[in-house]
Amino acid sequence: MTRILIGVDVGGTKTAAAVSDGERIVARAEGPGAAVRPGRALASAGVIAEVVRQALAGAARLSGDVLYIGAAGAGREPERDELQKALRAENLAPMVVVATDIEIALAAAFDEAPGIVVSAGTGSVAVGRDRAGVRHRIGGYGWQMGDEGSGYAIGRAALGAVSRAADGRSPRTGLSARLLSATRSDDFNALVRWAATASPAEVAALAPHVLDIAAQADPLAQGIADYAARELTQLAICLLPVMEVDPPVPVAVTGGLLSSDGPLRRSVLTRLREEPGLTPVEAPVDAVAGAVKLAERTGR
Repeated sequence: MTRILIGVDVGGTKTAAAVSDGERIVARAEGPGAAVRPGRALASAGVIAEVVRQALAGAARLSGDVLYIGAAGAGREPERDELQKALRAENLAPMVVVATDIEIALAAAFDEAPGIVVSAGTGSVAVGRDRAGVRHRIGGYGWQMGDEGSGYAIGRAALGAVSRAADGRSPRTGLSARLLSATRSDDFNALVRWAATASPAEVAALAPHVLDIAAQADPLAQGIADYAARELTQLAICLLPVMEVDPPVPVAVTGGLLSSDGPLRRSVLTRLREEPGLTPVEAPVDAVAGAVKLAERTGR
């Protein structure tokens, strides 16, 4: 019997959903980010449910049989359970599974084979699966304790560069005008006020602007981008010693900053090629398809 499968990839800046008839994906939809935060499962569930309903409408369906969600911020059991309970109340499918966004990326990139996924969006994390199927994780500790190389880290570094340039503590930079424009700030003082109340996702949204200025040979922006690439590559390098797997280990990159071709993705892939124990996967990772794949295995 045909089952309708729903896969969802939930990040800090974007939520993507896909509906499959068991043989192929028949509809997709995208919406705002809905990364899980402690005590805010209802807010995340509301955004996820809206995006899922858009995808279901594209498939001429009101509900599905299995809903499989990979969500940023769902690494701890309390957050997973809270989100699962909230989504069950939405009546999108009788079977609801909540996992991490990195888990669905692993499924998309390697199916059940060994490999490493490095993800950089609002936050950053790397997870590897060895030949015994054991998963190992490095990073992903949130914007206050980690997330090196992430969109937040890049945006925060750019704000710091602009403030130092305003004081004359560092050279002038094209980041100053770009961040004023991106935040709709009339002047530097307005940017200070914007930064004082900006959320991690809003700071992370500055990252594409920073990478664009870096591509224009701005030294400060280039330094920020290079540091981010080094930190993201280091996540994969540090996984090697703890994984039971023969090198070279394939490494896929994903997340809002690494999914599409751009300077940061190219820099990370270049650095990975230089590591003898790692082999970069050039193809982009369709994490939503990974969620659909895991949904297909659920309940069988």
